[in-house]
Amino acid sequence: MKLLDKYILKKFLSTYVFVVLILVAVICVIDFTEKNDDFIEHSVAVSEILVYYLNLFPYWANMLSPITVFIATVFVTANLASHTEIIAMLSSGISFRRLLVPYLMGSSIIAVVIFGLIGWVIPNANKKTVAFQIKYVKSPFTYDSRNIHIKVAPETYVYMESYNNTANIGYNFALEKIDGTKLKSKLTSSNISWNSELKKWHADSYTLRTFNGEKETLYKGTALDTTLNLLPKDFESTYKLEQTMTLPELSRYIQEKRARGADDIEIYLIEKYERFSYPFAIIILTVIGVILSARKARGGVGFQIALGFLLAFVFIIFVITSRSLAQVGDIDPKIAAWIPSIIFTGIGALLYRYVPR
Repeated sequence: MKLLDKYILKKFLSTYVFVVLILVAVICVIDFTEKNDDFIEHSVAVSEILVYYLNLFPYWANMLSPITVFIATVFVTANLASHTEIIAMLSSGISFRRLLVPYLMGSSIIAVVIFGLIGWVIPNANKKTVAFQIKYVKSPFTYDSRNIHIKVAPETYVYMESYNNTANIGYNFALEKIDGTKLKSKLTSSNISWNSELKKWHADSYTLRTFNGEKETLYKGTALDTTLNLLPKDFESTYKLEQTMTLPELSRYIQEKRARGADDIEIYLIEKYERFSYPFAIIILTVIGVILSARKARGGVGFQIALGFLLAFVFIIFVITSRSLAQVGDIDPKIAAWIPSIIFTGIGALLYRYVPR
């Protein structure tokens, strides 16, 4: 690494860290102001609040990374340009591509750190922040879905008309075993409840029908304890659940949802694929920032920083829009996760081709 690379890299990374600290601190203050009434109402200890915001800090740092990396890039490059340092570099025989090297090194370092954060660190921190929000900020959760169908084994399906997540009781329960298109057995009960001591489901009375061709056998029992690939946690709040899972946990959960034939899998798929595309976007936005701000501006760096803000917000809008389209099934989640990066890669290529430097 040459002296020039170290010079630019140091400025870029230090500016990025400074911008992250400033923006996240401001957002935490605003968030505290909004939630202060809830904290007072529940008499939340100061230590709990501090731990909550310490865990929330990396989440916001990652969320704002497109904005912060763009601002840092534009600020550093525009300042170098305003002091004619970039002109001196290019005049000495350094190509613009070579000038991009320290920025690519810095953005790659940030991208690797971001990937580690969103893959493992932030989900574990989110487990605590989401639990805190559910306990002190959110209203008590009530499971209100009706006519619940869940696949609990390759040939076994559970049906409940409704479920009370407070008492852990399912009403109008049915357990069906189906071989292809043939119903092999059907167990029904007016309700089924969770026994926390035995870790099993209990029915006070039940009816079991078994089918062998055209022959049907009927059996009525008074009590039944059974183990199912179904737990009370499956009916708990899914508020930001996808954000509380590490990458391995998220992959396992997606496989489980697929095995059960769940219809809300898209939100978890888009979360998984975005974690891989997000670091790549950091590098793309850095390159675009250098291209836009490498030319000396007469009016100073204000316009270039404002343009950086604008493009970073446009990127976030693309992320939100593609995520929404994927969640409703209009776009494949994998494609939706990469759309913002693909579009901005194209924008970067056009800017590199046509913007004078």
